[in-house]
Amino acid sequence: MNSSKPGVINTISLLLLIFTFELFAKSSIKEFHLSLEQHVFSPAELTIPADEKVKLIIHNLDNEAEEFDSFDLNREKVIFPRKSAVIYVGPLPPGRYEYFGEYNPTSAKGVIVVEVQNAR
Repeated sequence: MNSSKPGVINTISLLLLIFTFELFAKSSIKEFHLSLEQHVFSPAELTIPADEKVKLIIHNLDNEAEEFDSFDLNREKVIFPRKSAVIYVGPLPPGRYEYFGEYNPTSAKGVIVVEVQNAR
């Protein structure tokens, strides 16, 4: 019976190690924010670093739902009124990636500019 305790302890240790690694990996992802208010995205042009996965948090400040849509990024996500949504993008090469609100495409539009960041 005592021989099973080392196996349980090893399993628990392994799970804690995996959890710690996942937590560290997620915390190192840079976050960027977009807001949607009166059917307009702000900022209309958002710059993110090239060759990195980033977390894009979109805040819908309107009283109506909107669908974030981007053919360039191959992403779409409905954002409910007065709620936020998270979209992960990248890693991407340098360039310009357009997005729009599917329900208000003439006013809710913008571009994500991906640039190589200077080393500091």
